[in-house]
Amino acid sequence: MQYNPLNGKLYLIPVMLGDNEPKDVLPEQVARTISFIDHYVVENSKVARKFIKAIYPEKQQSTLTLFELNKHTDNKEINSFLQPLLEGKNLGLMSDAGCPGIADPGAAIVKLAHEKGIQVVPLVGPSSILLAMMASGMNGQSFTFNGYLPIDKSEKKQELKRLEKLSFERDQSQIFIETPYRNNNILEDIIQSLHPQTSVCVACDITLPTEYIKTLPASLWKKEQVDLHKRPCIFVIHKTK
Repeated sequence: MQYNPLNGKLYLIPVMLGDNEPKDVLPEQVARTISFIDHYVVENSKVARKFIKAIYPEKQQSTLTLFELNKHTDNKEINSFLQPLLEGKNLGLMSDAGCPGIADPGAAIVKLAHEKGIQVVPLVGPSSILLAMMASGMNGQSFTFNGYLPIDKSEKKQELKRLEKLSFERDQSQIFIETPYRNNNILEDIIQSLHPQTSVCVACDITLPTEYIKTLPASLWKKEQVDLHKRPCIFVIHKTK
């Protein structure tokens, strides 16, 4: 399919994973892209404006048009967010943290762009899922991101056992996340539910000064003194044969 040269391009713009210096984790291309885009689809306008000001202070905030895409957005609105693209203007897509479209509602915008024959341009930036996988020492050839596990404790333990079984049968690492204030609880559930020798990686505050990444057998996590409360974490498990 040929792209319509009269359409704008959809740029997938990564942001920091926490409150650190943009230049420490983002290439110059991100700032250059921000410099020529005035229309954005974002999760939260306030967060997006703060990021834009941090990475490209010269940008006039009054020139920005922001469309919010989150759990409160009416699906009927989403098509209208692509209107600037159809008018020949470039559009930026940003998540609140990390890479848009990965564990992020922005995937809906990307899907629509492809359907309309609009060029999609992904930019390089930090993904907590990939960084955790890289640092885990587990199977980077085969892994699955499972999102959030069930809230109910018994259902959560059943799901942990199911993921552990999958990792064993397929030699496939299993990745998941939890609401930050439940991190300590899910680590306890992991310790109680999994085989003692199943590998467990906890990757917390990735790219931040407080970064903590460690992989241990489930049984040894009982001896670790770490507080994960309200800290963004990625969990990876793998039971080997």
